[in-house]
Amino acid sequence: MGDVIACANQKGGVGKTTTVINLAAYLALAGQRVLVVDLDPQGNATSGLGFDRQAANSIYPALLEPSIVRTLVQPTQVDGLLLVPSGRDLAGAEVELVALPQRERKLHAALAPLRGDYDFIVLDCPPAVGLLTVNALTAADAVLVPIQCEYYALEGLGQLLATIDLVRDNLNPRLRLAGVLLTMYDARTTLSADVAAEVRRHLDGSVFDTIVPRSVRLAEAPSYGRPIARYSPESRGAQAYEALAAEVLRRRFSLRTMAAAAVVDG
Repeated sequence: MGDVIACANQKGGVGKTTTVINLAAYLALAGQRVLVVDLDPQGNATSGLGFDRQAANSIYPALLEPSIVRTLVQPTQVDGLLLVPSGRDLAGAEVELVALPQRERKLHAALAPLRGDYDFIVLDCPPAVGLLTVNALTAADAVLVPIQCEYYALEGLGQLLATIDLVRDNLNPRLRLAGVLLTMYDARTTLSADVAAEVRRHLDGSVFDTIVPRSVRLAEAPSYGRPIARYSPESRGAQAYEALAAEVLRRRFSLRTMAAAAVVDG
């Protein structure tokens, strides 16, 4: 059964979608079968993988009827990487789900038929701790949190970690922190180095070794509808995400062990 990783941060502009697209692509290039689920109504992961977010069918119908979920899966230009897009109907999901029973578990039910088909399912969450993000955390085995190496990097992280704890205690006892990823690192500035040191000091042991640099190529790739592995594979950004994929694969066994232990203890 595949691992479900939610990529979440309530702040926008931290490299969340960039991380989803490029981590998923490099996992697929490493021989894993990977599904990206775009839960953000803005649809940036959808367009970043070359799809028209205005025309795409989103995950939303499967939140209401899980049996149709396989009809929503689309192949991408990377072998082994597939996508459930975001679409226009997802914009109203936060409001429409509120009145439904078991509203926090709708995504869990939708993904259940797919977990045996993939090694990884990577969820791109909206930049807010709303009902779609709570659904993602309830469905996930682990959470990956990108943090930009800029001023106020830790702002709001406490609320996100508190939400993760609440979901773990009340909805999903197997949920764990996969790690915090430092993004937009600029080696020319002392600010980036200071922020990276501060994050590691506050979150000792939870921060990935990989650091994603600030990169023009990473910023350009989504406008061409390509992951960085297909747009500029020799760039520093590409090397960073390839290293992150390798690190995620190394951590995979420990994450599974931790999740199983949590369920037994609970």
